[in-house]
Amino acid sequence: MNDRSAARPARPKRADARRNEKTLLDAAAAIFVTSGVDAPIRDIAARAGVGTATIYRHFPTRADLIIAVYRHQIESCAEAGPALLEAGPTPYAALERWIDLFADFLVTKHGLAAVLQSDDAGFQALHAYFLDRLVPVCAALLDAAAAAGEIRPGQDALELMRGVGNLCVGAGDPRYDARRMVGLLVAGLRPR
Repeated sequence: MNDRSAARPARPKRADARRNEKTLLDAAAAIFVTSGVDAPIRDIAARAGVGTATIYRHFPTRADLIIAVYRHQIESCAEAGPALLEAGPTPYAALERWIDLFADFLVTKHGLAAVLQSDDAGFQALHAYFLDRLVPVCAALLDAAAAAGEIRPGQDALELMRGVGNLCVGAGDPRYDARRMVGLLVAGLRPR
């Protein structure tokens, strides 16, 4: 590699390559939610409608795939908040739907810690990214629902997100319905 090629910025991915990567990440996220981060790559490939070689071409290791799914889900959750507020029938309905998406994301996130055990700095950077992107979105949803009189005012976004996270820890147990418990938590925000 010469100095000129080293200084040249990487070309952005083509639109079809971005779509293909999004399809892979969406498929992996869905499989991770139902089967965990150790799910077979062939299951992800089947859901995405591609061969396993395509997944390995985009994500050479399972850790690469898991981290990419994590970042992709953060962005999806961040983008969903404002869209749900705009399209939803009420701010509370948007908050409920966003919390459902967030809970799905958290189920996937639980496998991330084991993958990143050897890279504490990498885990910390991803966690900071998670907080920077999602706490403001949750706060905006809470503020809109409070302004509409649908929830009690003064709710803290980080506190709610931690509560949802704690309720999602047991999601791997078939006798435990994390989504139902999260629904009860969100219903508890309503005015008395």
